[in-house]
Amino acid sequence: MTREPADHTLQSTALVNEAFLRLIKHPEVQWQDRAHFFAVSSQMIRRILVDHARQSHAAKRGAGVIHIAIDENLGHSAPRALELIALDDALDALAQLDPIQAKVVELRFFGGLSVEETACALNVAPRTVIRYWSTARLWLLRELSGKKS
Repeated sequence: MTREPADHTLQSTALVNEAFLRLIKHPEVQWQDRAHFFAVSSQMIRRILVDHARQSHAAKRGAGVIHIAIDENLGHSAPRALELIALDDALDALAQLDPIQAKVVELRFFGGLSVEETACALNVAPRTVIRYWSTARLWLLRELSGKKS
């Protein structure tokens, strides 16, 4: 949420509340360990943010309308939501190629986990997380920029 603009309509507390409500809807989930909880929570947060971005750009909600702030700076809510949707699509594509790298991005970007926490959650060395994070970021950057080599 720290990467979102100030006028973002979904606040951190609402995001946490929604994630919690979705998690408790499934009481049959047998939490294996802390890592399992963080993995599911990160995925839940990702889904909530992407769903919110898709809804905010639905045609019935005024998609395509450009918001201009009084100080003549373009509002950043529309591009940020579109970027989030593009990131989600690219992350799905990455998961097809390397599910572990996609999980590292999900835990770090959407879950806000540190390198050490991600390593613990995935049961790998921190150095491995750093390597996967670096590789995945480069791959995603290439995907999102549209430059295929």
